[in-house]
Amino acid sequence: MRRSLWGLLLVVPLTALGQGKDAKVAAPDAGPARSVGNPGINWEGQVLRATGAGAPDLKAANPGQARLGAERAAKQDAFRNLLEQARSIQVSAGRTVGDELARDDVKGRVEGAIRGYKVVATRYFSDSGVEMDVEVPLAALSAALTPAQDPAIVLNADGAAKYTGLVVDARGLGAKPVLAPRLVDATGKALYGATVLTEEARGTAGVAAWFNSLDAARKATRVGDKPLVVKAAQLQGSDLVLSAEGIRALTEANTRFLAEGRVVIVTQ
Repeated sequence: MRRSLWGLLLVVPLTALGQGKDAKVAAPDAGPARSVGNPGINWEGQVLRATGAGAPDLKAANPGQARLGAERAAKQDAFRNLLEQARSIQVSAGRTVGDELARDDVKGRVEGAIRGYKVVATRYFSDSGVEMDVEVPLAALSAALTPAQDPAIVLNADGAAKYTGLVVDARGLGAKPVLAPRLVDATGKALYGATVLTEEARGTAGVAAWFNSLDAARKATRVGDKPLVVKAAQLQGSDLVLSAEGIRALTEANTRFLAEGRVVIVTQ
């Protein structure tokens, strides 16, 4: 009798659930929902966001069990939504995360990285349904896709540390955000890329953040208060070819900060 009464009590809220989110009423203990940004890719903040939703289990013995089931369902839905969005992310020119998932070893690493997502907001509803906003660092994806390799790029560690980061001005070139950009010279020789990152930076910072504003890029926490600003002369695939002046400035400076991924690329 108690179980059937529980099911009856859920009929009206679930009907409202089917009529859309506007019909949902937050439970008294839910508290105000915190906005964490739209689902999708945030190239400046270097995170991938998604929302997962879970409905209560009508066969549960009580509302508490129903809510636990809804939370599990919401987490599974969030994982599926993150994975689906990740598929379209460009790793480099002509290469997406979805392309890489065709390889079993890469698929396992990417799915493992996504399962480590962080729950940043949770909303509870009066029918015991749950919604969760989650996010995973893009660095975790790039690390899963580009395993650690012996550095092929030698950073200049001589002289005083004059700069705290690097801002690459790629405005007007049509550059699009990718997980693994490279900075190269006119001959194609790599000056910066994923291989120079420390193990910690690979998992937390990633290769570079992408901004639409040069002014905002200069002020980004990622590059510190004294960034070196260089100009990209052209685009080759997803590689940015630095100008002669930019190459000279980069090679003459102490660039140990590059190993920490302190790089921002400006596209507009």
